[in-house]
Amino acid sequence: MDKTLRGAAEMTAAMTILGTIGLFVILSGQGAINVVFWRCAFGAFTLLIICAAQGLLRQKITPKKLGLAALGGVSIVVNWALLFTAYGEASIGVATAVYNTQPFILVALGVAFLGEKVTATKLGWLVFAFAGVVLIVQSKAGQAGEAQGDYTLGVALALAAAFFWALAALLTKKLTGTPPQLIALVQVCVGILMLTPFVDWTALPEGATPWGSLITLGAVHTGFMYILMYDAVQKLPTYLQGAFSFVYPVVAILVDYIAFDHALQMEQLAGAAAIVFAATGMTFGWRLLPLAKLTGGSH
Repeated sequence: MDKTLRGAAEMTAAMTILGTIGLFVILSGQGAINVVFWRCAFGAFTLLIICAAQGLLRQKITPKKLGLAALGGVSIVVNWALLFTAYGEASIGVATAVYNTQPFILVALGVAFLGEKVTATKLGWLVFAFAGVVLIVQSKAGQAGEAQGDYTLGVALALAAAFFWALAALLTKKLTGTPPQLIALVQVCVGILMLTPFVDWTALPEGATPWGSLITLGAVHTGFMYILMYDAVQKLPTYLQGAFSFVYPVVAILVDYIAFDHALQMEQLAGAAAIVFAATGMTFGWRLLPLAKLTGGSH
């Protein structure tokens, strides 16, 4: 199989797996903290086996890089907890759509902490994505009799989760040369240490479905998916990596509809489409307006 074709298949599989994460969170029947703890625990076990098999445990990491990986772990764990809580407040589809504002937050953090420059075109895409978030919020707020507070909270939690994902990505940029499997192992181990005092040990899962869901979140969504995605990244050019990443929200919205009959309203669909389109445009460097080229706009 052609290298690029195989990479495309692996990235599609990884993003499809990621799109089903909300389903397993709900099926586990656990609170967000418990879900994240068990995801970290089973993920650590899986990643430990993978890293050992690949000889990565013998690789030396400087104290500085270990510290950065640990800080990234804190951000990732907070990100998961916020996103999983958002699922229960605003639905998987809505939370995932809003969560995909993360590329814009990463750009903002890059400007604030790395001195990166932001172009007028990127700002335009940011406004476009923000309009999508407003559409999503307003669509629910305009319905009488709905739990508006919970819904709005869910959107806010998804935005906060996107912020912590972007923060983790910013920290990971400083870990060039460190195998991502090893970084992920450090992060989930940090998660175990962080959350152990807060786990509700009196509400442990009962039955095959909840335990199976938690094991899947750790072994498949954290271990196997990470390897698939890493392998795909090595085979695909950057622009294709960005393109396939948008399989994730589409799958999440479909899973939410098929599994829980949560169909997005027209305004929510329009808002989700605006966010995904804006993120795609920024990833590929599209000009927001054809006139930008004529007026000297950069991208």
